[in-house]
Amino acid sequence: MALKRLASLALMAICLFPATGCAGRGGGSPLGGANQRAVSIGVNSYLWRATLDTLAFMPLASADPYGGVIITDWYVNPDQPTERFKATVYILDTRLRADGLNVTVFKQTKDLQGGWLDGSTSAQTETDIENAILTRARQLRLSSAR
Repeated sequence: MALKRLASLALMAICLFPATGCAGRGGGSPLGGANQRAVSIGVNSYLWRATLDTLAFMPLASADPYGGVIITDWYVNPDQPTERFKATVYILDTRLRADGLNVTVFKQTKDLQGGWLDGSTSAQTETDIENAILTRARQLRLSSAR
């Protein structure tokens, strides 16, 4: 599980930091134009990084930096083994805005036979996670401005 998470994070790092120092003949970009811009992710990078930081305690199932979707795998709190949670975060904008983020949280509880049953979470849980991500994104932006 840890190896899978490490591999996922390494893949994301490669996607987030493309090789921009490679040059073709003539000192320009390997794609031909001297003034071409480096490839970047399709969403706000502060929201992206803040989402990964905020949900770091949950196992990562999927992350698409171009589509702006982060999906966690089921997380079971060791103090409450009869509940598990999964989150999906959609980053909807390239700007750092409160409405550029959508969080959905799924909850399941274990029944007496050991199976998992879908449950509901409060809307406040999703709002709290959104606020935590936005707070972290602002911190990242402020720290990069220095």
